[in-house]
Amino acid sequence: MNDRGRCIGRSSGSMNLVASSLRRPITVIVLVIAVVLGAGLALKKMSRDIFPTLGIPTIYVAQPYGGMDPAQMEGYLTYYYEYHFLYITGIEHVESQSIQGAALLKLQFHPGTDMSQAMSETVPM
Repeated sequence: MNDRGRCIGRSSGSMNLVASSLRRPITVIVLVIAVVLGAGLALKKMSRDIFPTLGIPTIYVAQPYGGMDPAQMEGYLTYYYEYHFLYITGIEHVESQSIQGAALLKLQFHPGTDMSQAMSETVPM
C-alpha cells in the first residue's frame, strides 16, 4: 500500500467502471434496458423453420435376400448395388454392411441434391 491507501501494482481500471456505475445508476439501467430490448427485437425478427435441414442428405437401402450368410451377401449383392449406386446423380459416399439375409446400404449425397430425383434413381435398381 502507498501513502494514500491504494494498493500498488493493482489495476484501477475495473474500479473506475464500478465507481462510475455507482455514480450514474440511471445510465446503467438505461443501457441494460437497451440491451434487453435489442435482444428481444433480434429474437422476434429471427426466422424460424419447422423442419430445418439437419445434415447430409441420406438414403438408406435394405435389400433382403434369405438363405445367404454375410460373406455371400457381400460377394453377390452388396458389390453389385455399390457399383450401380455410384452412378446416381449427386452421390458423395456409399457405405454398406452385410448381415445374415440382408444387405444394408447408406447413400450420402452432396448438400443441395434433389432427393426426390435421387430416390427415383435409387428405386429401379
